[in-house]
Amino acid sequence: MDISEFAKQYQAKMFGGENCPLAETDPEFVERFSNFAFDEVVNSGELDGKTRFLAILATLLGCQGIDEFRVMLPAALNFGVTPVEAKEVVYQAVAYLGIGRVLPFLNAANEIFRARGVQLPLEGQARTTTENRLQAGEQAQIDIFGEGMRGFAGTGGDTNGQVNKWLVDNCFGDYYTRSGLDYKQREMITFCFLAAQGGCEPQLTSHAAANMRVGNGREFLIQIVSQCLPYIGYPRSLNALRCVNDAAKAQAK
Repeated sequence: MDISEFAKQYQAKMFGGENCPLAETDPEFVERFSNFAFDEVVNSGELDGKTRFLAILATLLGCQGIDEFRVMLPAALNFGVTPVEAKEVVYQAVAYLGIGRVLPFLNAANEIFRARGVQLPLEGQARTTTENRLQAGEQAQIDIFGEGMRGFAGTGGDTNGQVNKWLVDNCFGDYYTRSGLDYKQREMITFCFLAAQGGCEPQLTSHAAANMRVGNGREFLIQIVSQCLPYIGYPRSLNALRCVNDAAKAQAK
């Protein structure tokens, strides 16, 4: 196989020198994929390794790539993602994917952590209580989306009212307020959840705008999409880029 020296070294850092089983059964595929994903794509931008792997983990949750998640979580840890950070990605995914799709990833993460000698449960990261989660969630929404989100929990009438409240106290109050990841990281992984699952373009455009508002600019998001393309393919990547451009154009008006 003609795998580039950079791809070999990158994979060695990811996997600790373990050989890919597919190299025996599918050598041509492994050669092209390795050179693309672990050389051409990695060298296409300036993302640090931790950010790249946080995005990849979120993307694999979004596209339901459980087998690849099992491969890439140890690699993420080898590139500086902490167990707490990885767990926060999994926890926050529940708000955007549902526990039905996230539970296998939570179980996989626990298995991998135990195998690496990580003591569970991890140190708690919750910073809200049942009494203040609504207020804290509203403040998180305002911090990220702007003053227009004030009072959102009370909107929606008898159709969306309950769900709008849950978006504030559960999605933002229970998850975004946690320590372990900051707002910029949380908005970035949310962008990845939405881009990877597809069919969520209105929400993806909204969160692209939110990313830009907290400091994850257009060029940064383009790099995120590019780094995640090997894991979700071209159609969803192109849709995500369109949403990024739509959000950027709207902000420029």
